[in-house]
Amino acid sequence: MTIEVRPATVFEDVATLVGPKRPDATVCWCLSYRIPSARNTALRGEARGELVRELVAQDVPPGVLAYDDGEPVGWAAVHPRADTGFARNRRIPRLDELPVWSLWCVRVRPGHRGRGLAHHLVAGAVELAREHGAPAVEAYPVDNRGAKVDLTMAYVGTRSLFERAGFTKAADTTSVLNGFPRVLMRLDLRS
Repeated sequence: MTIEVRPATVFEDVATLVGPKRPDATVCWCLSYRIPSARNTALRGEARGELVRELVAQDVPPGVLAYDDGEPVGWAAVHPRADTGFARNRRIPRLDELPVWSLWCVRVRPGHRGRGLAHHLVAGAVELAREHGAPAVEAYPVDNRGAKVDLTMAYVGTRSLFERAGFTKAADTTSVLNGFPRVLMRLDLRS
């Protein structure tokens, strides 16, 4: 296994990880936290993919991709919190005025799970944020205390995943996902 994590600048590879099987399907595309809720709800079918195509072409890509021998196998979304739904989220607190980045989605393709790719993706997302001047990165994983998390809800990650990447718990939240409380984890990049 030769894993390489790169900024998400190839639309087709992003589509492989977060796009639907049918281009006209209205599914996440990892946009639910990236754009305002009303726009996310209104954006239908192929327009969702077109927006992602635009995001991939921006100076700051919408995340990172993990490749195994050139094949896209994982995705992590990371972006300045101020430009995401977390800037207005009442359930996930804002700790201070620091212009932090949010890391909210880690996804590994079926057939490639259980090999540590999530760790590579978190490290790659942190590096992308660091390269673009982020003073800190936040994540909002579930605190599952070792219990199994349903795969459809596992995209937020677990507290232990982020602890192994050097993040520390900064606050509790009032957000709950799949019956588990979510915690605010932060990694300071200023030192």
